[in-house]
Amino acid sequence: QVLLVESGGGLVQAGGSLRLSCAASGLSFSRYTMAWFRQDPGKEREFVAGISGDGAFRNYANSLKGRFTISRDNAENTVFLQMNTLKPDDTAVYYCVAGLSDTPSTSWYRYIYWGQGTQVTVSS
Repeated sequence: QVLLVESGGGLVQAGGSLRLSCAASGLSFSRYTMAWFRQDPGKEREFVAGISGDGAFRNYANSLKGRFTISRDNAENTVFLQMNTLKPDDTAVYYCVAGLSDTPSTSWYRYIYWGQGTQVTVSS
């Protein structure tokens, strides 16, 4: 059984930082492209960042470049999302996802496995 378990969400003031983690189990982690999506009620699901299996390729939503950084530790089967200079618009549930594309897709339907999500709330 594949499990993706996110952690690290919470309430933070605007300008603050959070580091999300996603622990994966039940899959050959280094074979999978990993990504983060987010969704706020009433808004569309949005690609945040993705990283290839070997960590060599990373991509980001254009609006988030420079503030968010994705990384992974294949020895620990974990992917991370460092979020800096947070804004109220970053408030959403953040989902960790896994897929088998060679490079991270920005389309949510290209991913096979999803975590349950972690809430990030940024207050103004």
